[in-house]
Amino acid sequence: MKRYFITGLLIWVPLVITVWVLNLLVTTMDQTLLLLPPALRTERWLGMHIPGLGVLLTLLIVFLTGLAAANFIGQRLVAFWEGVLARIPVVNSIYNGVKQVSDTLFSPSGQAFRKALLVQWPRDGMWTIAFLTGTPGGDVIKHLPGDYLSIYVPTTPNPTGGYFVIVRRADVIELDMSVDEALKYIISMGVVSPNGSRKLDPRLLQPGNDKRRQAQAVKQQG
Repeated sequence: MKRYFITGLLIWVPLVITVWVLNLLVTTMDQTLLLLPPALRTERWLGMHIPGLGVLLTLLIVFLTGLAAANFIGQRLVAFWEGVLARIPVVNSIYNGVKQVSDTLFSPSGQAFRKALLVQWPRDGMWTIAFLTGTPGGDVIKHLPGDYLSIYVPTTPNPTGGYFVIVRRADVIELDMSVDEALKYIISMGVVSPNGSRKLDPRLLQPGNDKRRQAQAVKQQG
């Protein structure tokens, strides 16, 4: 009885959450229809509201904005708009922060998470998945002797929260898995293993803080 109930939950919970998220997105995007004059809304000339039209309108607005910003005049308008926002104290900080994150996430020439890594966190002997985000720069690198990397250590099951950490390159193990596979591994709290289940190397269970021995054991497992 209990097994059947859990099986049912495993089927229905992801489905219900997916439908809820999609409904939330569609409902939010449908608010863009309020930007249209009343004479152009579907309630006026069809006598009913059609769910989902706001999604099409949102995508159209985003596409036309990108199309306009691709030419010289559009770029000048964007630069002017950003210049106006730069003069507003609080808005400036929020906008610049969000813009830097969005440029990293959505820019065709960049990728937010470049590689999946294995690091010891939050202390020696405890391993977790992390993502390479780049290398330290500016004044930070002047105070770091040696070769360092900038990494992001996500939390589970919500990887959007986590920690930005600068670590030595020697303390990082590059994993043979894609970023998408690593994210699935994190979101599932380790239940969905990218490469299937593997037996844990006994050396990883031995007490002590020998990083070299533990790292060698993890590499041999891979």
